[in-house]
Amino acid sequence: MTFLKSALTAAAVAFALPAAAADTIVVSDAYARFMPGAMAGAAFMVIENQGDSDDRLIGVASGIAAKTELHTHTIGADGAMQMHPIEGGIALPAGASHALERGGDHLMFMGLESRPAEGETVAVTLTFEKAGEVAVEIPVDSAR
Repeated sequence: MTFLKSALTAAAVAFALPAAAADTIVVSDAYARFMPGAMAGAAFMVIENQGDSDDRLIGVASGIAAKTELHTHTIGADGAMQMHPIEGGIALPAGASHALERGGDHLMFMGLESRPAEGETVAVTLTFEKAGEVAVEIPVDSAR
């Protein structure tokens, strides 16, 4: 095999792997909520790892807010529910799913730069350790 063929083959494999890996992640039941007057919003969904190896959701991005983060709720020492960023991401074992839901883990949009209307969608990129980037269009359903 010539150098050119070897280089082209290596490039094709390098570009094909992230797409194949991203096929192992399935997002369902996604929706976003934005309350009137609030400078923040949240998104919820079920993320399923249909692959044969464990993965981890390590980041999230969206163009509608100054900051988009993975957040969770915990009960503080005073018994009040507190929200804070998730450190280290969210583990997704092979063949398992993880629900991002109200009162638990979720995506948080902070410092909204635009407020999508009811029925519109929010473009979000989920970043996984192995699957790489997965683009998701999340419908706005604030009444849900």
